[in-house]
Amino acid sequence: MRKTVAFGFVGTVLDYAGRGSQRWSKWRPTLCLCQQESLVIDRLELLHDARSRSLFETLKRDIASVSPETEVVGVEIELHNPWDFEEVYACLHDFARGYAFQPEKEDYLIHITTGTHVAQICWFLLAEARYLPARLIQSSPPRKKEQPRGAGEVTIIDLDLSRYNAIASRFAEERQQTLDFLKSGIATRNPHFNRMIEQIEKVAIKSRAPILLNGPTGAGKSFLARRIFELKQARHQFSGAFV
Repeated sequence: MRKTVAFGFVGTVLDYAGRGSQRWSKWRPTLCLCQQESLVIDRLELLHDARSRSLFETLKRDIASVSPETEVVGVEIELHNPWDFEEVYACLHDFARGYAFQPEKEDYLIHITTGTHVAQICWFLLAEARYLPARLIQSSPPRKKEQPRGAGEVTIIDLDLSRYNAIASRFAEERQQTLDFLKSGIATRNPHFNRMIEQIEKVAIKSRAPILLNGPTGAGKSFLARRIFELKQARHQFSGAFV
């Protein structure tokens, strides 16, 4: 049976509850992750910077008391600005590339409740791109306020599940509508023309650089240019009138 390994950030806000016994009266997401009856975390790898070293040690001790079977590993990182997308993504990307994954022996989860919103987005992107062969897991506090010490709940999000195929099909349908729009609704079996329209669609949507259309007089350059303009305007990339 594969071991369950979870990654996450030490929550400098949500996981902090002081050092006294009163900390047990507050819901803490990282602790909650290790208190689930239906989920046993065999190893928990927590990312933190030097300033959060003391908080990590407190969490490690508390986790040992509620889930002694969980091995807690600290991963000290250096982040100057945890809200800077480029810096956070680079940090997590380096972590993922340097980690020795063993998917045949271990099942991986990414705890996205802690960390900044930027960190959550970066976790998602890396999991979606399979740099991290993991599912996402989100913890939430107890629903009843009279049970502040409850473990709360966790929800696992598997980006590979077929339930998300409906979302992917919507993107595919929208892309086909875009291609039909550029072709003015004219169905054609000309592979060269279809390939050219697909290339124009990719460039027009993803780039803000000027596009130069070449061709003989009467080939429909002005008409296609207007369609490209209307497409980019519909995606809120342009404002003003077509000249």
